[in-house]
Amino acid sequence: MNSKRAQSMGIAIIGLIVFFIIGLMCINFLFNEVDTARTGLNCANATAISDGTKLTCLVTDLAISYWIWIIVAVALGFVLVRINL
Repeated sequence: MNSKRAQSMGIAIIGLIVFFIIGLMCINFLFNEVDTARTGLNCANATAISDGTKLTCLVTDLAISYWIWIIVAVALGFVLVRINL
């Protein structure tokens, strides 16, 4: 029973590293889309946009942070599932 748990933990850690690297590589594509959205919303001109557009610009800026937290949470969840097996 112990050897199965040890093998499962090793696979989980390797899976965590692989998923984390692939996830962070995919975030690079998101940077261009966020820049395009900010340009389309005219976020650089804070005096000429409405409050709703300011809020949309803020949420657009937070998109990359949300994706990083999602990647970390899924990767850690994968390891925690393997610990409980």
